[in-house]
Amino acid sequence: MTISRWAFEILRLALLVFVVEIGVVQADAPPAQGLPSGDPAAVGMDADVLAGISPAMQKFVDDRQIAGAVTLIARRGQIVHLGAVGLADIAQGTPMTADSLFVIASMTKPITATAVLILQDDGKLSVDDPVIKYLPEFADAKLNDKPPARPITIRDVMTHTAGLAGEQRTERSLEETVSAIIRRPLAFEPGTKWQYSPGLNICGRIIEKVSGQPFDEFLTARIFRPLAMSDTTFRPSEEQRKRLARIYKTDAAGALEPASHWLADDWQDRAPNPSGGLYSTAANMARFYQMVLNGGELAGTRIISREAVAQMTSVQTGELRTGFTDGNGWGLGWCVVRQPQGITAMLSPGTYGHGGAFGTQGWVDPQRQMIFVLMIQRVGLPNSDGSDLRRTLQELAVRAVRDP
Repeated sequence: MTISRWAFEILRLALLVFVVEIGVVQADAPPAQGLPSGDPAAVGMDADVLAGISPAMQKFVDDRQIAGAVTLIARRGQIVHLGAVGLADIAQGTPMTADSLFVIASMTKPITATAVLILQDDGKLSVDDPVIKYLPEFADAKLNDKPPARPITIRDVMTHTAGLAGEQRTERSLEETVSAIIRRPLAFEPGTKWQYSPGLNICGRIIEKVSGQPFDEFLTARIFRPLAMSDTTFRPSEEQRKRLARIYKTDAAGALEPASHWLADDWQDRAPNPSGGLYSTAANMARFYQMVLNGGELAGTRIISREAVAQMTSVQTGELRTGFTDGNGWGLGWCVVRQPQGITAMLSPGTYGHGGAFGTQGWVDPQRQMIFVLMIQRVGLPNSDGSDLRRTLQELAVRAVRDP
């Protein structure tokens, strides 16, 4: 269903009262689940500049690029901006709120990578182990009808350098998913090229084999529950589904209409997707990012070692060209900004993060001790990692910094 410009404007005006902004928070606005809200000045930020973020996002709503957005900026462990604009559901007139749930798609990958490194901390695997050690079916991997020159390692599948090809959709189980992936011919020799792949789905199955737990249960036990990420899940509850932001695309006339996608539609019939299946909120993701920024712990709870954080958030791909924007390398499940430029020009070298298929973005700038979270649900952005929405959020947030 499309919505006329007239009706859209009426809804837009009605929604202005629902904009949530740190420093001007409504009495009934839900509290951020996790990090405390802080005075921007106390962490070296300009509140007036931060106040421009939500109006800037509203312009994208007015231009019908998105139905709505939730944005979050944190610095030095405190949320200094949390904004919600537009609609979560156009047809129903449901306002976007700070606790709206989003399909975060490939923002799932760094969480899956963290689970692998937890098992490495436990002494149960090494990222340099050959995958075949845990998944014997990898003996069938072929390149041009021959085995690859060397075994594929866990590091290869985590960095998209294994040569794996094909889509990232899961089957009914992760065991079946691995079988489907390995039946496809490899695209290149392991370690010689970067190509976005279903490698983190392989990691999900390794986590199951090594831990003895279903993949989603391991994440809940070792990451989500300890970090109080109660709104991060592969299978939203009935209550959570009421807070879902709908996915939209534009029609031929440029109007927004509901879009379908297997990531959002197939979760009840398929295995939890380690590459892109999670739902979450901006505040929940901020807790995860802050844990990583802190070197693996949050509020006295250690999730992963400081050494493992350093390993997964540093470039592991040498001089290979990686990613969807220029100047990046690849860590273990994370994109790492090596040489800031273009969309990353305002970020510090060493910033790490990941985007998602529907425009969601989550990035951590360790030099500035900052977290940037953008939550939208839009199919068909030419390059969601290079979107004007991401650029606008980052530019305003960095412009608000008043001390190094």
